[in-house]
Amino acid sequence: MTTDEKERLRRWRLILGKEAERGEGNGTGKPGQGSGEGEGFDLAKSDRGMDSVLEALYESDRSAGLGSSSPNVARWLGDIRTYFPSPAVRVMQQDALQRLNLTQMLMEPEILETVDADVHLVATLLSLSKVIPEKTKDTARHVVRKVVNELERKLANPLIEAVRGSLNRATRTQRPRFNEINWDMTIRANLKHYMPEKKTIIAEKLVGHGHKRSSLRDIVLCVDQSGSMAASLVYSGIFGEVLASIRAVSTRMIVFDTAVVDLTDDLQDPVDLLFGTQLGGGTDINRALAYCQQIITRPAQTILVLITDLYEGGSKQEMLSRAAELVESGVQVICLLALSDKGTPSFDQGNAAHLAALGIPSFACTPDLFPDMMAAAIQKQDLDLWAARNDIVTVRAQEE
Repeated sequence: MTTDEKERLRRWRLILGKEAERGEGNGTGKPGQGSGEGEGFDLAKSDRGMDSVLEALYESDRSAGLGSSSPNVARWLGDIRTYFPSPAVRVMQQDALQRLNLTQMLMEPEILETVDADVHLVATLLSLSKVIPEKTKDTARHVVRKVVNELERKLANPLIEAVRGSLNRATRTQRPRFNEINWDMTIRANLKHYMPEKKTIIAEKLVGHGHKRSSLRDIVLCVDQSGSMAASLVYSGIFGEVLASIRAVSTRMIVFDTAVVDLTDDLQDPVDLLFGTQLGGGTDINRALAYCQQIITRPAQTILVLITDLYEGGSKQEMLSRAAELVESGVQVICLLALSDKGTPSFDQGNAAHLAALGIPSFACTPDLFPDMMAAAIQKQDLDLWAARNDIVTVRAQEE
């Protein structure tokens, strides 16, 4: 048997599990479909360890599996790190939670400390926050803070730079006062008026920074906290905290299910904010929009980012009417169907189409594109065109 054939058999054996040990030799190169000669395929010692951790998870109905024993789970979590890279480890952790209902993995601090943390684990912890034992809560907060800090390091600077840059461009004036002149931009705008004999530039066009005010834009993040929006909620909390650190904008953070909670006061610490949410439950978008109407004081300077899959549990007609009222008042409304790294989300296409008819763009957005999207919104660009430039599909209004 050649080396390539052995490697092919090895891989099929690991994929198919112990059931593949019936034999080989049917010409397909797949173990377990042999001629009946009973020739098995012996795995190397390291492969047998890998096979055991796969069997514990994916063949638990035919084997002892992981069970609910803390030592078993802790040992298994250590073993999968030995045999698989981090991306595969995270997939297997999620599979274990879903297939075997191993909430025990997250109920013991010594186990939680060994789990590879990412945004999806944070979402799971938030959904369990009300039932996690007291002895585990500090560990859970530590895990969430670690992930939040890592995401902040990655996402904060792009958002700050994009928002500040867009605010500068959006507030330039052609008739600035002396102390408001943007000299760099003014010189650039008047280079064509350079006079060699005088060795100077005639500034026919002045470019200013605009009036310095405490807040140039009001941003309201209104986030659905139903279970399907868990990852979006995590990213929203982080972006909300970053936006709140920019003095040129005023940021508010609203979360909702069938009730509405204003978490603006918690924006200084996204971990506190996230643990103040209540994942799961119903959805009343209409009630959330009604609250937003109450807190918006400068409609023409307000950007309302509604983050929801639009599955309305309240009054659909009232929800659409309130959305229309917000647009008519001058509020710039954007609907993000998801703010996550996953693909196209599930959403209510009918409601999204109705919002599109009102001039409210509806699309999913990845976290890395969110800063640029906010910059485009601040400059009041056409977000449908922005989405098209970034290969994002927006929902179209239904034809009558």
